[in-house]
Amino acid sequence: MEKLDRYDRILLTTLQKNGRASNVELSEQASLSAPQCYRRVRRLEMDGIIRGYTAQVVPSSLGLDVVAFVSLTIDREQFKNVRDLEKVIRDFPEILECYTISGDFDYLLKVVSTDLRSFSAFLTDRLMQVPGVARMRSMICLEEIKPASPLPLPALS
Repeated sequence: MEKLDRYDRILLTTLQKNGRASNVELSEQASLSAPQCYRRVRRLEMDGIIRGYTAQVVPSSLGLDVVAFVSLTIDREQFKNVRDLEKVIRDFPEILECYTISGDFDYLLKVVSTDLRSFSAFLTDRLMQVPGVARMRSMICLEEIKPASPLPLPALS
């Protein structure tokens, strides 16, 4: 992958703030022509640097009033089936994000639910029933202080 230059960084910074920015808006920010911006953005997409574009929706506006973080430990005897467990995790729409982590747990999940009762039912009746899940701990989010933010771009060297 080519090293990102100053123009790529400007385009990435702009698109992280406004994924709907037009090529004309991008060209104004980067001081490049709109066709140049188009080609550069397409290259960033093709290189896998830009993963996609989404709308950031406030969970509570959809009735998803519970946001929680769930730590999972997998059963060591089931470790050979870990990819099957990960597929099941990917298929749960309530799980927004999943990371393998170091420390006392194996995975950290970000989960949404309509209320505490449905969150408890999700944990007990669905997540804990996944083969390989040995232990879990949940933490309910009380308040969002800083929502998902644009990635900081390293300085040019």
